[in-house]
Amino acid sequence: MGNRVAICAVAQVKNEPNVWYQRNQGMLLDCLEPILQQTGVTFDPESGIRNIVTCSDDVFEARTISDNGMTDVVGAHYRGEEKAAQDGLNGIGYAMACILAGHDDVVLFMGHCRESQPESRNMCTNLGYDPFFCRPVGMDFLNVNAFQARAYMEKAGVTDEHLAEVVVRSRENAEKNPYARESGKVTKEDVLNSPFLSDPIRELHAYPVTDWAVGMLLCCEERVSEFTDNPVWLTGFGNCMDRYFVGDRDLASNFSLKKACERAYGMAGIKDPEKDFDVVELNDAYAYQLPMLAEGVGLAGEGQGAKWIESGGPAEQNVNLSGGMLNGNPLMLGGVARAVEAILQLRGEAGDRQVDGAKRALAQGTTGGASQHQTVLILEK
Repeated sequence: MGNRVAICAVAQVKNEPNVWYQRNQGMLLDCLEPILQQTGVTFDPESGIRNIVTCSDDVFEARTISDNGMTDVVGAHYRGEEKAAQDGLNGIGYAMACILAGHDDVVLFMGHCRESQPESRNMCTNLGYDPFFCRPVGMDFLNVNAFQARAYMEKAGVTDEHLAEVVVRSRENAEKNPYARESGKVTKEDVLNSPFLSDPIRELHAYPVTDWAVGMLLCCEERVSEFTDNPVWLTGFGNCMDRYFVGDRDLASNFSLKKACERAYGMAGIKDPEKDFDVVELNDAYAYQLPMLAEGVGLAGEGQGAKWIESGGPAEQNVNLSGGMLNGNPLMLGGVARAVEAILQLRGEAGDRQVDGAKRALAQGTTGGASQHQTVLILEK
């Protein structure tokens, strides 16, 4: 078995605010069939897909064992199927590990999330906290992220005006992405005048409710030519979980992201993140996270997020040309959406937002309140 893993194909449906007209199985089938057509891969147990990694969430799905209803449509009957229930970028990392370990040579990754199903996204994320001390006081990802936003903005000098610039750019970039949610362009004044959800986070600072599904085919180095002549290689992966209780953490420290980067950069041989990436996709569910995550991955200096925005760092370093999560991706798949954009850029298939000669990209995903769990993936042409 070789020492590299390739992405041979990727397929996705459009990000939408409410896919009321289709079942989850239909969304996934719309991703699976193009992958089979692009690659010619089969489910033959000897030469085709033997293992499937899916990403779903029991709470958003409103059922336990949420992957169970997906097994047939993703071809998982009579073969392995394993579920990732954090950010789906961890599922891609798991599929990568299965191949590098020699356990599998071809793996199908499929993910879906419908945030429109529950009555309240905040009610769902409230369940991420312990039932005795945190849930009863109403802690959820939104208000915990507000704690982090305030701490980081004070540390880095980030203002409401800076965040308005972030939102405006996200919407403008998304207009060039045919798969992006149609959230519409906004002005700085629109953002500055939008109501608070949880101070200092405003309504337009937060990613909108979104439904989406996606699929990828991964394989070992020796078999790449069977499925594609335009592979994207996965050369680095790392993740890290910060402490559970919010009060035990330094919320503005980027602790878990820096640790995840150390592992991914070491694996991929990254020496200077400010110069080594042609494309960077950061999982900015909230506007304040874009400069904060930029610091965490090494695009900006410690506490320099405001200066990074003012100096045009996001545009200069090709950050979130897809529109980012801030324009709209579902919670479970924000990191996967970042990887999808990286793959399209490296394959030269990003259309009007294409970076000429892109050879190396970073995709980052996060889950948990205040970016508790962080994942970093390095991809290369």
